[in-house]
Amino acid sequence: MRDLQLAFFKAGVPHIDIPQDHAFFATMYNFAAKHRIRHILTGANYSTECVKNPLEWIYFGTDVRQIKDIHRRFGQRPLKSFPLSNILRHKIYLRYFRGIRVVTPLNYVPYSKEEAMDLLVEKFGWQRYPQKHFESRFTRFYEGFWLPKKFGYDTRKVQYSSLILTQQMTRQEALEKLTRPAFDESTIAQDFEYVATKLGISVPELQGYLDAPNKTYRDYRSQRSVFAVGARAMKLLGIEKAIKR
Repeated sequence: MRDLQLAFFKAGVPHIDIPQDHAFFATMYNFAAKHRIRHILTGANYSTECVKNPLEWIYFGTDVRQIKDIHRRFGQRPLKSFPLSNILRHKIYLRYFRGIRVVTPLNYVPYSKEEAMDLLVEKFGWQRYPQKHFESRFTRFYEGFWLPKKFGYDTRKVQYSSLILTQQMTRQEALEKLTRPAFDESTIAQDFEYVATKLGISVPELQGYLDAPNKTYRDYRSQRSVFAVGARAMKLLGIEKAIKR
């Protein structure tokens, strides 16, 4: 995991969170297939995620060809035990030949993010965190600091846009929040050192990747054309709803 994560930093792409995201989903699909589990529940929802990140910001986490190409160029250790799941496998084979369905319960009920958080606090003593995905220290560093600093991308614009469209936030509230940085300036140095340590490199080396030329998913091999054709086919067949990026 560390070797693949570091390879993405070296590649200079914005989607450095793909190794962890792909591992989560691949493990889930592989586990379901191995144990003949028919249903996978996910918290994905239209209420807070109806606006998608541009591909230039956050690329497809299921593009195995790109994962392998970046690892081939910048990785050091073979991906012998790293969990992988090709999109054709879990979108077509597992769904239509193995009968494994991904179910999104939150799309079947009125879902308000704020009300859900209030309920978690009241019933379970849950602790709020300042921004979506900031429950992970790495993702906080990645979305709150690395993306804005290196690429000028602020994922809050996408997150707030979804909440505005579903009437959970006003445009003025979103603009006011965007005037403040997503990352706490006082913790940047600490988290920078933390991430460098986790990657097994020095702070100057991590700074070098931050200062290096920016790349995109287009600079490496990908299955982008396969994704595009598959998405059009599934929309024409009515299998998936079309959500504009």
